[in-house]
Amino acid sequence: MTLATVPPRPQAPPATLRPAGRRPRALPWLLAAGMLAQAAVRLWFARARTGPVANPDETGYLLAARWLAGGPGADLSGNTFYQGGYPLLLTPVYWFSRDPVTVYTAVLAINAVAGAALFPLGYAAARRFGLGRRAALPLSFGAALLPATTFFGAFALADAVLPALVMAWLLGLDRFVRNGRAGDAVLASVVASYSAAVHTRGTVVLLVHALTLVVLTVGRRRRRRGALAGGGAALAGYAAGAALNAWLRAELYPGGVRDLAGILESRLTTLSGQAWAWSGAAGQLWYLIASTWGLAGAGLAVVAVTLVRRGAPAADRIMAAVLLTATCGIAYASSAALPDEHRVGNFAYGRYLSCLALVYALAGAAALLRSGARTALRLAAASVLLLEGTGLWVTVHAGERLRTHAFIAFDFPETTFLTGDRTALRMREAALASIALLCALALMSRLRRRPLMAVGLAGVNLAALTFAMGPSPERVRPAPPFPGPAAGGVAADATLNWAIRTKLMYPVWWTRIDRLDGRPPEPGVCTVLVPLPGGTAPEASWPGHPAGWRPHARRDWSIGWVIWHDPACRTGQ
Repeated sequence: MTLATVPPRPQAPPATLRPAGRRPRALPWLLAAGMLAQAAVRLWFARARTGPVANPDETGYLLAARWLAGGPGADLSGNTFYQGGYPLLLTPVYWFSRDPVTVYTAVLAINAVAGAALFPLGYAAARRFGLGRRAALPLSFGAALLPATTFFGAFALADAVLPALVMAWLLGLDRFVRNGRAGDAVLASVVASYSAAVHTRGTVVLLVHALTLVVLTVGRRRRRRGALAGGGAALAGYAAGAALNAWLRAELYPGGVRDLAGILESRLTTLSGQAWAWSGAAGQLWYLIASTWGLAGAGLAVVAVTLVRRGAPAADRIMAAVLLTATCGIAYASSAALPDEHRVGNFAYGRYLSCLALVYALAGAAALLRSGARTALRLAAASVLLLEGTGLWVTVHAGERLRTHAFIAFDFPETTFLTGDRTALRMREAALASIALLCALALMSRLRRRPLMAVGLAGVNLAALTFAMGPSPERVRPAPPFPGPAAGGVAADATLNWAIRTKLMYPVWWTRIDRLDGRPPEPGVCTVLVPLPGGTAPEASWPGHPAGWRPHARRDWSIGWVIWHDPACRTGQ
């Protein structure tokens, strides 16, 4: 994956695909120590988290893992389908504990390990981009702390593992492209097909992977055999993932899922839909560059030049095509399928391309470190041009909607840091701050002490994470969701707000929350949840309640609701 085609500095040794000579004995220990440090940093930022807050996404993944482990399921009908690949990774946690806080803490530990794996993976990528060991080690450590690859690890989201999966896929495919070994093709295929089981972005990865294998069958016999072996592994992996997801969909979404495919079809077949999709894709590219402090813009420029440069090695051009196709495919498809939720994130959003942020940041940083002053200036100029061009596109398309639609700070961890504003997306200010950081990093790359750039990058990343995560409160165990013991059936009125019902599905760990359609509760049900219209007394919220049941009024997000509980369940009568 040596995509960086800029010439090395005169005093630097020539770039090679692999380190020459033997690997230093200390390298595995340095990588292991770096992984421990990376995991510790991630756990530190997530230390106060005890339960899901990004709903329904987190709850969807956690409930799928609970059901796969043999626990109670849920009715998530009408929501986006949360695929089974990531919950499958979390399932073993439920073999040891059912306590929601313990499970959630273990999930964050799994996320931290997956995120920490980006350090050795990033080191391998930096070496293939032409950096020496002394430059690659600190740079990959600092780059692995990018908020794009760290922030979402503090939540039970598939985004916590996708960056490592995508990087592992790129490295494996790159090895196969260069040596033609069937083992590398199979390994890359397994990672690509598992990614497809984790998220729809992984489906784009798998499609690009399959297309690459088809192209590689034309050529040397050895590589043809490897491509066929990889294709078989990809097909088998996809079939297994599809079976898992079909099983989950049937059990947890009995009423159907949110029709994103229908939205995608309508966007692909109309001019207004195409305008929406392309503008959203441009907004994702803008955010990718801004959220990596301009480094991804330089990386994009390097990859694009590699693709069109006639003198570039064929393997480099193939991998450049793979990377750009995956990037554009994810940006376009996710934007086309994204419903109009009247939020600013519809126009500029970083989450979907966060799985590619590290590889582009490393490509850009490696090119700056290896190039002369004139080439570094050109790379910075290209990044600025891409940032301003995509930003202009988004501004023209979105217009006033960037100010009138809902702004959710969770969608913008990097730009809120760049502008210091948690209430709005200020694209101009964010772009200027990102350009300033890029210039500072480029200047650091000019100095002889190359680790200075890595130290600067790590410092900016840690500052951004500290700002985005906010002041961490003391770790406090949440109160029980209902009065009485954690036992007995639970039912929710069909008219209860979906946000309340979804919020309770995970902490109610002992049973499934059933729907109540105006009928008396089934035997064994101890708790019933009903809405509380404005001006209604809690005692009047459920006129048909059984004798002896008691109401407990609650309010969340200005939504009133009432917990009706049978006191007899306290003693198990």
